[in-house]
Amino acid sequence: MSTEINSTNPVVKSIIEGTAPRPARLAAARGSLPLPQSDLLEVLVAFAGSEDGELVQNAKHTLSAQNHDSLQSLIAAGEAAPQVLGYFIRQTSLPKHLHEAIITNAKTPSDAILDFAKTSDSGQLLELVSLNQQLLIKTPAIIDAIVSNPKRTAEAERRVLEVKREFFQKERGAQQIAGELRAQGKEAAAEFFENAEADLDAEDALFIAQHIEVLDRETDDSWLALEYIEEIYEETAEQRRATLNKILGELQEEDGATSERVSMLNRILKMGVKDRVKLAAKGDREARNILIRDPNRLVSQAVANNPRITEQEIEVIASMRSVPEDVLRSIASNRTWSRSYTIMHNLAKNPRTPIGNVMTIMNRMQLRDLLAITKNKNVSDAVRKHAQRLVQARAGK
Repeated sequence: MSTEINSTNPVVKSIIEGTAPRPARLAAARGSLPLPQSDLLEVLVAFAGSEDGELVQNAKHTLSAQNHDSLQSLIAAGEAAPQVLGYFIRQTSLPKHLHEAIITNAKTPSDAILDFAKTSDSGQLLELVSLNQQLLIKTPAIIDAIVSNPKRTAEAERRVLEVKREFFQKERGAQQIAGELRAQGKEAAAEFFENAEADLDAEDALFIAQHIEVLDRETDDSWLALEYIEEIYEETAEQRRATLNKILGELQEEDGATSERVSMLNRILKMGVKDRVKLAAKGDREARNILIRDPNRLVSQAVANNPRITEQEIEVIASMRSVPEDVLRSIASNRTWSRSYTIMHNLAKNPRTPIGNVMTIMNRMQLRDLLAITKNKNVSDAVRKHAQRLVQARAGK
């Protein structure tokens, strides 16, 4: 007989494996062999599943005669072997309190709980099984077993279907989308949707996939320090609507609110902050043009750190008054962008650019541009005065 042996007792091993004398094995099957209860039950369950008719008959009779109180104490103490728990959970005549103890025992085999979920006529016990989310995820067949059981309660059905939607239907959808994208050669988009948390349908996902062009290995999120983590928390529905209206308003002011752009904006705003940050760091020019306007500074900062962003885009961003100061500060301190006179000039004229950065930039500006800033009513008095001092200094006054 080949079976798993949980006990470390050599007597148990010899009895189950059949090396012990026949009289000793029969005595064990009848429950008359002096063994600890946990060891005896393991032997009896092994015999109950054997091909030896005499051992099977005696073992099942002895198992059915077990004292329920001592059995519950054994289970509560964690001394019952998994195969023993698996045997008893399948016994329909067992009292409800023993079934509860076995269902909630972490050592109970999942296949045994699956069998129980298929055949139990207790709605309350099925509810108890439905509470174990980890078990349902590990053995999803239990979900279908509960849903198919006519004795299930509405609460048990609701719980298992929630787990199914959250952990299997969404995941399966994302995997299918990622597989289709890879088949089209869109590796960056496939990576994005494998890691995304957004609950997008296939149509939305495939639309956004057209605007993802950066692979994971190309992105650098080292700037995303822990101090910003609270800004990744999910917004309320009201906050998300406000974000949509803000971006849409800016696009309309610039006469750039095309139907396709509005459609993309609506789809993007179905995403949470985490996924919008990822899209900003991996998206194409169209995605960047929308997400740079996101009021969450992490999203707009991710746009500025996108490895595919162009100098022309940075020139536009440097002049935008809706961009957070952090983004303008990072552009001003970026070695690559600081070589561009147009970018620095746009930052100097932008009233949102931190004054410290503007003061540094103006030291490098041409005289005609400094003169223009002295007359610019949009910048602060401090910036205009500093520009005037620089003009006078260059004029030798």
